[in-house]
Amino acid sequence: MARSETSPSRAQQASAQRPNACCFCWCCCCSCSWNEDENRSRRKSRETKLETIPNCEACTKPTVEEIRLWAQSFDKLMKNPAGRNVFREFLRTEYSEENMLFWLACEDLKKEINKSTIEEKARLIYEDYISILSPKEVSLDSRVREVINRKMQDPTPHIFEDAQLQIYTLMHRDSYPRFLNSSIYRSLVQGGSRSSSES
Repeated sequence: MARSETSPSRAQQASAQRPNACCFCWCCCCSCSWNEDENRSRRKSRETKLETIPNCEACTKPTVEEIRLWAQSFDKLMKNPAGRNVFREFLRTEYSEENMLFWLACEDLKKEINKSTIEEKARLIYEDYISILSPKEVSLDSRVREVINRKMQDPTPHIFEDAQLQIYTLMHRDSYPRFLNSSIYRSLVQGGSRSSSES
């Protein structure tokens, strides 16, 4: 009896190990177990490696005046912790929360003085938001990316300054006008107006 008749081929062995396998998958077109494993690892990779950014910044409830000031300028919104929280909530609805997360991570990095902590945080920010392999990659031009790639050899607290400014400008020009017209912001203004007229 020939050896090929008694022992299963490699394809048969692989198929037995993967009950839904349609082939030696190399693409994402089917629902075989390889694809399920790949999807699981993709979901896990979407989680931010930086644990320093809380879901919500600690802040007091904004006053009616503060809420109205947010409409005057993007700077006033971004300087106010409650404003950043509300804007971040809005960005989440637009699937662009990574812009605020990146901006906050850069602000946190700027406060560091310990060299090893700076290196570690810079690496994590790079992996989470700059790397083209990251699912939370922020939109940066190639010039800024090249500068960051060069500076990653010896990072400083201000390594991402150009990138941070680019993302800040993007949020200001793109997301901020929609935020001011959003139901999230309008309900805050209306809720604040109602509570101030009742007092």
